[in-house]
Amino acid sequence: MPPNAQEQRQLRERFYNATIIDRIDITDDLAKFRIRPDNGIPAFDPGQYVALGLGNWEPRLLGTQPEDVPINKARKIVRRAYSISCPMLDEEGNLATQDSVDYLEFYITLVRQGATAVSKPPALTPRLFGKSVGDRVVLEKKIVGKYKLGSYEPDDTMLFLGTGTGEAPHNAMAAKLLATGHRGRIIIATSVRYRHDCAYMNEHRVLMRQYPNYLYLPMTTREPENLQPDHPQFVGKQYLQAMFTSGKLSELAEDPLDPANTHVFLCGNPDMIGYIAPGAEAPENPGMLPLLRAAGFRDDVQEHHAGTIRFEKYW
Repeated sequence: MPPNAQEQRQLRERFYNATIIDRIDITDDLAKFRIRPDNGIPAFDPGQYVALGLGNWEPRLLGTQPEDVPINKARKIVRRAYSISCPMLDEEGNLATQDSVDYLEFYITLVRQGATAVSKPPALTPRLFGKSVGDRVVLEKKIVGKYKLGSYEPDDTMLFLGTGTGEAPHNAMAAKLLATGHRGRIIIATSVRYRHDCAYMNEHRVLMRQYPNYLYLPMTTREPENLQPDHPQFVGKQYLQAMFTSGKLSELAEDPLDPANTHVFLCGNPDMIGYIAPGAEAPENPGMLPLLRAAGFRDDVQEHHAGTIRFEKYW
């Protein structure tokens, strides 16, 4: 039998170790969750990730794909890793880094159903998006990941390319750079379907006014100006790969994006990143990795220096 209400309470007391202290809904399918662990936050670097979890006994949001949970898993925890973002601004409108607050911020998309008709139903977000401020969750104790700033020079250009919620670690990294007085250009370019999917737009605008070396470039693929050639502001679909190869990204950034002084960070859709496993066939439409390599950047180096590509490997 599935756990009854009393047993569910006992399971929550046993497993849950963090509290949702704020939830900021951007759209029906996009939200920021601020979660405070019971025992403080361990030291970690901007760009790293941690797993969130909820019990399989938790209800799923209406309008998401149904899930038949086997009895032997009804009392188990389902987990998923998420990069840690940061608030970017405090209540006074000043820069806020991830280590200036006592919670972890997550930028999460609700996955309503599996990618295909035979895919398993998404397990975590249909449960998470049913939760509110004050509700409890599982937060893994260890924050991990190799996707970090690494080493760089004070005047190097730092270019962050992401899709959707892949912007999350870039926000944390950029805030750290700004807080530590980085002198070089700090550029975040994020491609989303619709403009309202840029959840940190206002924060980025404020920071651009405060820091002349900071630039946020939101790009869209499904707005009218992306799809209608007769639109007065027609720009076409702004995929990062096309923006880079056409030179438009460099133009908008007002920076040559030269490997001699530029570090590149990639996070988001694997098709955008373009990693090809050894022996695998290259796709017809290449991702950013082969395009950047062709432009003189490298991802096969141990030491981080200008011209290095770093990319998040989990999805």
